[in-house]
Formats: sequence, C-alpha cells, structure tokens
Amino acid sequence: MSPDASPDVSADVSSGVSAVGRVGAEAVSRFVEQFAAQLVEAGMPRMPARVFAALLASDSGALTAAELGEQLRVSPAAVSGAVRYLAQQHMISREREPGTRRDLFRVHGNQWYEAIGNRDAVIKRWENALREGVAGLGADTPAGRRLAETLAFFEFIEVELAAMMERWRAHREDLFGRD
Repeated sequence: MSPDASPDVSADVSSGVSAVGRVGAEAVSRFVEQFAAQLVEAGMPRMPARVFAALLASDSGALTAAELGEQLRVSPAAVSGAVRYLAQQHMISREREPGTRRDLFRVHGNQWYEAIGNRDAVIKRWENALREGVAGLGADTPAGRRLAETLAFFEFIEVELAAMMERWRAHREDLFGRD
C-alpha cells in the first residue's frame, strides 16, 4: 500500500464486518486468549480466565452471557459456570440489563482491589485454623513450630495487605481521580 493510501475498510461480503472491524475483533481475541493463558498459568480455571479477559477487553466492561458465548465460541453452560466462579471470587458483578430479563456481567476498574481485598476473610479463617493447630499440636513440637511460623506469616500479610490497599487507594486517586 502506498503511504498516501487509506486502509481498506470495505465490507466483507460474507460477514458484513468491515476490514477495520475484523482487525479490532482479531486483536481483542488475541488479547483474550493470551491474557487468559497467563491467568491459567497463575492457577485460574481456563473458562473463567477467558470470560474475565473478554470482559476486561470489552469497551463497556460488561457483556451478556449470550455475547460472551458468541465471542468465545462456547456454550451457555460454560459461560454460566465461569461467571459463577468469577462472581464468587469478587472479580465481576452480575446486573440486570435495563429493560430486559437478561443478566449483564460487569468487570469494574477496581476489580483487582476488590478481589485481593476480599481475601482478608480467607486469611482470617486460615489464621484461626492455624491457631487451633498450634494449640492442638503444641507450640514446642516441630509441626507446631511450622504452624506457628505459617500463622505469623499470615498475620504479617494481613497487616501489610491493609497498609498496601490504603496506599493503592491514594495512588489510584492520584492517577485517575475520585470515582
């Protein structure tokens, strides 16, 4: 193509999608699959990772189950299980699409904050179980000492996480302003 030529934005006769639209859809699809692969490598199940990445890459940050199924080329059952997992992890929210009975699944700008912040309850439960383990096994046994060290680690994480989240709120406000 010459430097003065415009990109071909003619309609694709078979799909009715412009060439620019195809390139955009391909870029989104490529991002979704690559980011989902990273999430899977970090331990997230594959389908929730793909759904989360698709929501993250959508302009609105919200899609219906039908839109997710169509974009990812998966069944409604696969979408249903994935969104249930993501909602339980506080990574997305479920809303009603105005004027319809369809659910809309939304990822928020602060989804990472919410997901990590909600780990506090899990850490507290682990701490309680570890305290009981130390008491039951005895702090002077090898296993009891190992549990006590694990407990100390989670107590440290809990304090550091709270301080880090406060610093993040201030940093986010500096970068993006108040909501």
